Amino acid sequence: MEMSLLLSMAGFALAMSISPGPVNLVALSAGAQYGFRASLRHVVGATLGFILLLLLMGLGLGATLSHWPVALSGIRWGGILFLCYLAWLLMTDKGELKCEGETPPAFLYGALMQWLNPKAWLAASMGMGAYGTVGNVGQTIWFISLYLVICLASIACWAYVGSCLQEALLAPRRLRWFNRGMAMLLLLSVGYLVLER
Repeated sequence: MEMSLLLSMAGFALAMSISPGPVNLVALSAGAQYGFRASLRHVVGATLGFILLLLLMGLGLGATLSHWPVALSGIRWGGILFLCYLAWLLMTDKGELKCEGETPPAFLYGALMQWLNPKAWLAASMGMGAYGTVGNVGQTIWFISLYLVICLASIACWAYVGSCLQEALLAPRRLRWFNRGMAMLLLLSVGYLVLER
């Protein structure tokens, strides 16, 4: 495997994983409310959920779904509704840092988010289109392996930054405004997805 190809794969994975998006915003908010350690369940779930999606795209899911525009439309609108629901939860949050007994977003929640995240579908289809060469299983495995490490580290960075904000957000009023800001960013991404054809 050429070093230039590996760097290209890693650059793509980093650009798609670290850029702001619904999963990263929830990781940031989870880190701020629950702390870094507790938000790792969401981070690992979101990472493995995306890697499964990427793998299935490489095995032909994207090509299969292209024959059913209704299914693609259902995935898109389901994702948009899910993001609106997340924005609503953030908007109506009371702004209290969560106590030890309360549960942060779960592993399954993170994985499900990726399957309902239009950005994840776009990244998986573009990535497999560019680097998942038919007949070259080794290259596809390299791409998925690189993506796994980079995606995990990227989402974890967002959760860590959120946890670093905990002290600044101790006052419920500040955390409420922070969560409302996150909700507005989610709604902006929803607006983009609605307008995009």
